[in-house]
Amino acid sequence: MVSRMRYFDNAATTQVLPEVAEAAYPYFCDNYGNPSSLHELGFEAADALRTARAAVARGLNCYSSEITFTAGGTESDNIALLGTLGKRGRNRIVTTAIEHSAILETCAEARRRGCEATIVPVDGEGFVDVSALDSVMGDDVSVLSVMSANNVIGTEQDLREMSRIAHEHGALFHTDAVQGFTKMDIDVRRDGIDMLSISGHKIHAPKGIGALFVKTGTEISPIVFGGGQERGLRSSTENVPGIVGLGKATEIAMASMSEDVARMVGMRDRIIDAVLEIEGSALNGPRTRRLCNNTHFRFEGVKGTDLVLKLNRLGFATSTASACSAGDTEPSHVLSAIGLNAEQALSSLRVTISQLNTDEDIDALLEALPGAIAECRSQ
Repeated sequence: MVSRMRYFDNAATTQVLPEVAEAAYPYFCDNYGNPSSLHELGFEAADALRTARAAVARGLNCYSSEITFTAGGTESDNIALLGTLGKRGRNRIVTTAIEHSAILETCAEARRRGCEATIVPVDGEGFVDVSALDSVMGDDVSVLSVMSANNVIGTEQDLREMSRIAHEHGALFHTDAVQGFTKMDIDVRRDGIDMLSISGHKIHAPKGIGALFVKTGTEISPIVFGGGQERGLRSSTENVPGIVGLGKATEIAMASMSEDVARMVGMRDRIIDAVLEIEGSALNGPRTRRLCNNTHFRFEGVKGTDLVLKLNRLGFATSTASACSAGDTEPSHVLSAIGLNAEQALSSLRVTISQLNTDEDIDALLEALPGAIAECRSQ
């Protein structure tokens, strides 16, 4: 058993920061009131929600009233797509072939409901084919949804260009920013974004909490019904500790974002340069316009799952692709969409870092990886 796991799976989830846990803890045990209650504990909880909502709003450059708290990115995506479907007589969603399953499965549900969904291809680095996108847009499209940065290969999309295309055709623009929030420059006003999804556990906040930005004036309906919390868009008693944690994590991340991103870019590029020196290796996704914390490789003659398990025994937490598909034996749909065949896709390794990784972590991984790959090839 290894004494300490070096963690390189931050696209799957992140460690909760001590400051975040400290901020959230009182709302489990002491300030445990329901924010809707008309007594002191309820008032304290409601104040905590207002503070956290303001922190998330500052991180996106929007009004606090435009932030709805949810259970995570998946729920936010569902509300954004299904809650706007059929509005203004528009019954079609347009999205891309490399979106998270939270988007693609919601599109499948839209089809089951008798609506349409159009999937646009990407190029070999994961960038949206703009001409193909423009050609499929029309006055029946309710929403164009394009992720800010891909969870598997780290491709960063041009959000302003995507929103321009959506608005030229009278559609709303939604972006799944679960991976990109606090790690790339996103401003909902500047970028023309109508709806945006985030998830707490990708930014060192707890699991089970997320948020949806909805621009003022957007016609949207709830998909869950109950007590009318979150201005009627997301009924259910609010997860106060989780919301406090999300607000605190956002505040911390935005305060040092420039420095953290620059440092992670340096570590990312160091990993890429070193790994590409290994015989039979290749980078999946772009070298530039890539998320600061993402690297993703393929290795000739290696099964990705075998390599991940070998690295686990050596004390490194990595992955092959999305954690949401970790049990699948089929190639990642993202890797297939960028043109990899099944053998190439199944030979992949994802290494994703965070602000908590150290140069010593990188040293240790780069020292261990060539031997681990050689062992996998000899099996």
